[in-house]
Amino acid sequence: MSSNGWVDTLLHALGIALALAAAGYACIALWAVMKGLRKTRRVPLPAGSPQPVSVLKPLHGAEPRLYENLRSFCLQTHPDYQLVFGVRDPDDPAIAVVERLRRQFPQRSIALAIDPRLHGANFKVSNLLNMLPHAQHDLLVLADADIYVEPDYLARVTAPLADPGVGIVTCLYYGIPGPSLWSRLGRLFIDDWFAPSVRLSNTFGSTRFAFGSTIALRRDALETIGGFEALRDMLADDFWLGELTRRAGLRTVLSEVVVGTDVSESNLKDLYSHELRWLRTIRSIAPAGFAMTFVCFTSPLLLLGLLLAPGPISAALALLGGAARVLLHFLQRRISHQAFAWHEVLLIPLRDALLLMEWATALAGWQVRWRGQVLHARGDGSAP
Repeated sequence: MSSNGWVDTLLHALGIALALAAAGYACIALWAVMKGLRKTRRVPLPAGSPQPVSVLKPLHGAEPRLYENLRSFCLQTHPDYQLVFGVRDPDDPAIAVVERLRRQFPQRSIALAIDPRLHGANFKVSNLLNMLPHAQHDLLVLADADIYVEPDYLARVTAPLADPGVGIVTCLYYGIPGPSLWSRLGRLFIDDWFAPSVRLSNTFGSTRFAFGSTIALRRDALETIGGFEALRDMLADDFWLGELTRRAGLRTVLSEVVVGTDVSESNLKDLYSHELRWLRTIRSIAPAGFAMTFVCFTSPLLLLGLLLAPGPISAALALLGGAARVLLHFLQRRISHQAFAWHEVLLIPLRDALLLMEWATALAGWQVRWRGQVLHARGDGSAP
């Protein structure tokens, strides 16, 4: 066989392999999400009276929908809980939102910590350190400012902590987009790529994750790992909070609760920067797994497979993978209880292609930008 023949054969085999990998991942991810949805339907509300809880909400600025998101925490059916909000700047506009909630919900126990002290490179962890003395209860729930929850959220996410072998409980989340195209693409990053990948790894037994959307834990578990002080220089503080409890021999539970998170980017630059920070952080945590993440980007891989190996096999794989990818998209809309937007199907190839570009960019460096800071995704999180 001539050298050209060998090259053609290798390219054809590569095309089939890429199409098979992309279609296979899309089908397995769809199965994992369907399995997670069935689990959510089966879990009843916990019986008995839940233990008192302190909810810690670090704030920074007047984010879009801040009032609506914080208000959802004031509407919990849990019988005994406290809200602790924290800001670093005494002129932070989030303070006005907290005061509005205090007036609207006088029956709620709401504390506000205004403290500019820094304890390390991570400003959010410094905020949590300043807030913790205001927490009255031994069950703690940490949740980012842009999280929206349903009324039974607190009762559900804290229930597994009755087991002393549980270290943290964490939640997946869905995107709540703004009006811009870029915001909707950002929602697809969360719903169509990130959440299914976590579902898939969890289905196969992995619990090596923790998300800022929710981390519920007991105070004694926090003290076991050295408190928030252990995280003060970590960029991925949510992940490391879970990782340190796992190293202490405690289990991580992925709750059946799925919460909402705002996706407010209004331009490509902000969206790309935000997602690049996420991807480089994931790369720092799991470099080997991240190197293989390209198989998750269904549309460009199926197209490349068709170009390299045109024929019935690659065409069948493209149809199978494309159908699974579209079904996954609509199943995620169902999980988030958001209205179907049929035209968003047209965004799927663009979303997958953008993810592939971001993945390649993430491989080329470690610098990330977060809340005005320039940080290094690998190592202790300090500025490079």
